[in-house]
Amino acid sequence: MTDRGAATVGRRRAVVAALLAVGLVGACQSSTGSPRPDRPDTGTGITLTQGLTEQEKDLLHEAEQKLTQSCMRERGFRMWITPRWPIPQDRDFPYGVHDARWASVHGYGSAFIAQRETLRTSDPNRRYFSSLSAADRQRAVDALHGRKTAERLEVVTPGGVSVGRFDDGCTAQAQRTLYGDLNAWFTASTLAQALDEQRRRQVVNDKAFTKAVTTWSHCMRTRGFAYDSPDQARAAFMDNSRAGTAPGRKEIRTATAEARCADLTGLSSTTRRLDERYGEQTRKAHPSVYRTKSQLEHDALTRARTLAGTA
Repeated sequence: MTDRGAATVGRRRAVVAALLAVGLVGACQSSTGSPRPDRPDTGTGITLTQGLTEQEKDLLHEAEQKLTQSCMRERGFRMWITPRWPIPQDRDFPYGVHDARWASVHGYGSAFIAQRETLRTSDPNRRYFSSLSAADRQRAVDALHGRKTAERLEVVTPGGVSVGRFDDGCTAQAQRTLYGDLNAWFTASTLAQALDEQRRRQVVNDKAFTKAVTTWSHCMRTRGFAYDSPDQARAAFMDNSRAGTAPGRKEIRTATAEARCADLTGLSSTTRRLDERYGEQTRKAHPSVYRTKSQLEHDALTRARTLAGTA
């Protein structure tokens, strides 16, 4: 290894070590869904990307897409920019539906399943990659995500899971340009996401939450809906085999009752309180993770505005 290579590896390890030194503990399994996973009005009362508005998050998303597109073009491939939230009405409620007005129109969102699949299959980038020959497709994948021979950035999540990526792809190059320090951004954003997932598990495992769910279930039963939990109610209407059309009357009635019972029984206020409590505990226990992520994001906004011509 050259002196430059050794310095790069040492710098990456130093970043990882500094952020892991805050004492990350607990289990974590990363998961992402199609609905808005970090929207601030999902019933938690917390904006998971600290300090950024939805408009600022959209700006960073578009800037990263433009930078990636430019990089891919330079490497001989095409790329289309896609919106951050392709279905604006699609929402995620991690602790149960709490918005009766939304539920009265969308139910549990079963109609969005088919829309997501349509977007997936009609995605111009997916179709473009599929149209390439096997050799060109591999070259395009390497251009976007990086070559296996490149340096691999690696972060260990709180649960001990290793998350890695190659540092020479267009995605990595775009993030390096936008956030300034790719190593620090990848580390901080990966750990913050893992810690946010851990916080949600802490909420649903709290005795106050389970007690509130029991009271909520009783409220639902008095209205003719025999469900033990919001998850159970939602699952009854999110079967891929029959979802995709406009939500039926029963789905709308059930979801609306869920939201009203969540308000009447205090389930909504309980989850908000617990989410805020565990969120605060998490940020205090791992300050450098969130501080680094927030600083890099705010620095990136200046670059994003310049790219968008709004600086």
